[in-house]
Amino acid sequence: MPDHMLRILLVEDNEMNSDMLSRRLRRRGFEVVEAADGEQACLSARELRPDLILMDMSLPVMDGCMATRRIRSCPATAGIPVIALTAHAMAQDREVALGCGCDDYDTKPVDLIRLLQKMNKLLNAQARQLRDGGAPVEQRHLREDLNES
Repeated sequence: MPDHMLRILLVEDNEMNSDMLSRRLRRRGFEVVEAADGEQACLSARELRPDLILMDMSLPVMDGCMATRRIRSCPATAGIPVIALTAHAMAQDREVALGCGCDDYDTKPVDLIRLLQKMNKLLNAQARQLRDGGAPVEQRHLREDLNES
């Protein structure tokens, strides 16, 4: 794993859910940045370049699916892993989330152990890709600089 604190962008419009999950992630050693709607998520993703995004699918202003598509369409943020979070547990909800560009899917209420396993899987894959030349050296240095600030 990287030698810096991993930055997670938590996109959740329910203040109670956001507060609870962000506290639990911070206790596990993550830096957590919060966004309350899809538009804010896109801006934060571009500005902060988080290591991973937890994206609620039901959001005001711009839903999680549209926000994920927008994040995927921007070269600077296209490679950031995104896990969809939703209260909907139907098979088609999973397909919709994956279809709009999410790398994985998890249901609410969040089972923290299961979510952490999914996060670790994606973060390890991302680290392998960077190590194996998935991003130019300049991008790697830029990511390190952004994570130190």
